Amino acid sequence: MGKIKKVFFCQICGTQHTQWQGQCNGCKEWNTIVEEIISKETNELWKKDINPSKTSPIQINDINVDLIPRFKSGDKELDTVLGGGLVPGSVTLLGGEPGIGKSTLLLQLALRIKKKVLYISGEESQHQIKLRANRIGFRNENCFILSETEIQKIFHQLQDFNPHILIIDSIQTLHSNKIESGSGSVSQIKASTTELIHYAKKTNVPVILVGHITKDGAIAGPKILEHMVDTVLQFEGDRNYIYRILRAKKNRYGATSEIGIYEMIANGLKQVLNPSKILISEKDNKLSGHAIAAIIEGIRPLMIEVQALVSTAVYGTPQRSSTGFNAKRLNMLLAVLEKRAGFSLNTKDVFINITGGMSVEDPALDLAVIAAILSSYNDISISEKFCFAAEIGLSGEIRPIPKAEQRIQEAKKLGFKNLVISKYSKINGVQNSIKIKYLSNVESLVKFLF
Repeated sequence: MGKIKKVFFCQICGTQHTQWQGQCNGCKEWNTIVEEIISKETNELWKKDINPSKTSPIQINDINVDLIPRFKSGDKELDTVLGGGLVPGSVTLLGGEPGIGKSTLLLQLALRIKKKVLYISGEESQHQIKLRANRIGFRNENCFILSETEIQKIFHQLQDFNPHILIIDSIQTLHSNKIESGSGSVSQIKASTTELIHYAKKTNVPVILVGHITKDGAIAGPKILEHMVDTVLQFEGDRNYIYRILRAKKNRYGATSEIGIYEMIANGLKQVLNPSKILISEKDNKLSGHAIAAIIEGIRPLMIEVQALVSTAVYGTPQRSSTGFNAKRLNMLLAVLEKRAGFSLNTKDVFINITGGMSVEDPALDLAVIAAILSSYNDISISEKFCFAAEIGLSGEIRPIPKAEQRIQEAKKLGFKNLVISKYSKINGVQNSIKIKYLSNVESLVKFLF
């Protein structure tokens, strides 16, 4: 038994303190510091060193990175977000709200990939995982399940099993008998993650960790956890909707601009290869308050529907409500319409909704939001063959947006005939099958539409 040591950790950011105090020096939060009893253990659990070598400086020109081997997961969306697949020896942290589909996503990975996978669950029994596998419908003789939470027993199994991929669900459930504090504490999470990183680097086995999140949306545990791993993925979505978005918040082996889109169905998560079609609702009649925006999520162009409702305020103070769109930006656009276009909206309730439960931050959505608001205000529908892509400035100008060619190609593919963009956008080449309408300010948009 090592030396017993008492320390004080902040449960929010993981900052260590010499004694208890009311406010954390790191994150400045109050009443988040707790005492933890740990034992100093100098021997690491994973002793096996596959590639022993002496560390020595290497000239940067002699380092070859042309071919980085990757494991294809069989999930095109996941491979795209990871930058091409799983890198041997990498450690990936997947976070998301409870019930969003993290375990389902990783179980599908374990059942699809043609590698020897060890799926370790500290939250579910083997029978529960088998029931989910039956619902998903995939079968794989190379997928093995272990229900265990003690890190020493896990490494004892790994000594002889030697998997090609290791999945831990979740890191907050693991504990070491060398540390006195409970599972999920800062010291337990740090110790377990450190040992798993050592294991991944010395055996070249990719390790995927599931992480719980706090009520603020951050991954539970110390912030240093995200710095320790190679890749941090965020699984987003609303449980009331069927669509899920996988984003990379950090990726040492690829870009963080890619996203993956899934549809939650009865038998698991289904990849959405053409999300634009499902994000645009089918309408029998021409309805006012609808506009289509050409946006970019990551590096993927999407066509998404914006819905607006403008009605007379029943109470004294008009309501401003938005779902999937920044509420402060909505207030700014309404102020621009009042000041620059002369629309009196100070007595109107305004509601904005982005279809599909998506949350969009692309500034190119501004023009479609204003078009939908004007359509609802005048109760005049906009042609279903029109789409919009531009940012709105405070002086009412329609500003250009990047990657205009990609948006045009996506609009063409889905059959749109007209795209409204900024007068100052630079478009390469002549567009034959789609008509580009160039506008300079909000007033010209009003004249063009109505």
